Amino acid sequence: MLQPIYLDYNGTTPHAPEVIEAMRPFLEIDFGNPSSSHWYGIKPRQAVETARRQVAGLLGCRPTELFFTSGGTESNNHAIRGMARALKHKGRHIVTSAFEHPAVLEVCRYLQTEGFDTTYVAVDGQGMVDPAAVEEAIRPDTILISIMHANNEVGTVQPIAAIASVARRHGIVMHTDAAQSLGKIPADVQELGVDLLSVAGHKLYAPKGIGALFVRQGITPEKFCFGAAQEKGRRAGTENVLSIVGLGTACEIAARDLAAHMAHMQTMRDRLHQGIAGRLADVRLNGHPDRRLPNTLSLSFKGLEADRLLEEIGLSVAASAGAACHAENIELSHVLAAMQVPLEWAKGTLRFSTGRMTTAQEIDRAVDIVAKAVMLLRHSG
Repeated sequence: MLQPIYLDYNGTTPHAPEVIEAMRPFLEIDFGNPSSSHWYGIKPRQAVETARRQVAGLLGCRPTELFFTSGGTESNNHAIRGMARALKHKGRHIVTSAFEHPAVLEVCRYLQTEGFDTTYVAVDGQGMVDPAAVEEAIRPDTILISIMHANNEVGTVQPIAAIASVARRHGIVMHTDAAQSLGKIPADVQELGVDLLSVAGHKLYAPKGIGALFVRQGITPEKFCFGAAQEKGRRAGTENVLSIVGLGTACEIAARDLAAHMAHMQTMRDRLHQGIAGRLADVRLNGHPDRRLPNTLSLSFKGLEADRLLEEIGLSVAASAGAACHAENIELSHVLAAMQVPLEWAKGTLRFSTGRMTTAQEIDRAVDIVAKAVMLLRHSG
């Protein structure tokens, strides 16, 4: 039996072989607590700081501006909730988009219980946020703007540098969720002009349960948790050395090989798109056709239901659905709803995402499997 084809790299990534090798000593030998003053703490402590430099190298920031977290969700929480609480004496208004990951949207909703107000800027039909719309949403009491760098479902890459410029002009702190963009497109914090940026390791061929938050020097969010003095006192708790080492190595690889990885993922993505579009009618691309992650392909199959299509291909191709159809209703993703994708298209949406390990042979097999499944379902319907 052939191995199922993995086309859900935006969901999570496998560990890169170099990442596994870098982590191995800290699983087998160098188990010490990096806060220990004795011999066993030396290598773990050095490894944490090496990883901090590696992640900072990918982001173009100082190592001292980088803090390790448990992942993208914690980084987003710390950035948004931490800044909101730290700046509440200046105002209680936040600007974000209707397009964000739940790890941003749910934090903003929660902050309403603490007296904060959020404006959700609309996106256009390609999922793009207009910097002018962000500026229009700013009020005298606006303290934070949070717009994702690239969307996880359709891949649209936002004009973060232009939005950050708006934020700077108004003296407002700017955060971006870069969980999906790192390792796929450049994400230099100096070029982007952001004050805070969230990292998720498991989207980057590093382990799950590890992430980072860039906090520009001079910006001070409220502490996320209290305890000892790890991470300069901003995030208490013994460091997850094993995973931190993995994240550092993954970032070093991403910085070193970014151009080659981008080219390969885009070639595989476009081969998949062209193959499916060449075999089937009534297929729609979601997201911006050009300003899009090189690995992300969101396709709507008119008149079909995504969960039925996933059932048909699920043992052969791993992808994700943009809608869930139940007996009485259809639950569209908030991303497709924000883009106002018509229901007859949106309900049949799948997201395919290629990766470094994706091969042309796998893509050609996937085209054949998906095309046959769509034709079967349309014929039986």
